[in-house]
Amino acid sequence: MSGYRLIVADDHPLVRDALSQTFATSYPDGQIDTAGSLDEVVAIIDKDNPPDLILLDLKMPGVQGFSGLSYLRAQYPGIPVAVVSATEDPTVIRRAIGFGASGFIPKSVPVDVMRAAVEQIFQGEIWVPDTVDLSSNEDGEIEQLIQRFSTLTPQQVRVLMMLREGLLNKQIAYELTVSEATVKAHVSAILQKLGVDSRTQAVIAASRIDEGQIVAEG
Repeated sequence: MSGYRLIVADDHPLVRDALSQTFATSYPDGQIDTAGSLDEVVAIIDKDNPPDLILLDLKMPGVQGFSGLSYLRAQYPGIPVAVVSATEDPTVIRRAIGFGASGFIPKSVPVDVMRAAVEQIFQGEIWVPDTVDLSSNEDGEIEQLIQRFSTLTPQQVRVLMMLREGLLNKQIAYELTVSEATVKAHVSAILQKLGVDSRTQAVIAASRIDEGQIVAEG
């Protein structure tokens, strides 16, 4: 099958173009859409048939750490997401897989390796660099945090993303076009699911998971 549909999501236009050209060559009968933000990814998905794969950069406008990946996996569980990132940190790669990524492709790999990785993902397999051992044990507390984060609904993930940006309930309500009471209910549910007592602790917990990733260059 060559008529795959992909979404390439990266905030750097040159990277988007390069990746698009790479896979347009591999799948000449396919459809390659590009997005520069998480909102653009969502808009593309919602206006057309679901893509066969999303190639996602971890760092984009309005997205911190693994929040974009977490949101897409919660909102569209049937759509595979592979991270394409400048970081090659094994811990970051393992955590991305823990959040449900179908693969993690460093931007430094040769084009033929990148194409082979995507083909393997299309076959239903998980692809990571050979140097990364997915069986390596994660810190127990971090692993539990990741599991807790995976229970958040898509809307709760969006609310948490906005909490991390320092937005107040009133501002979040405006952005999501919901009532402040709804936002408060989401915040309460987030605190309960993450096992924390305050918004600040929720933000700290998210930052702990992103440790080593948020300082990396997308």
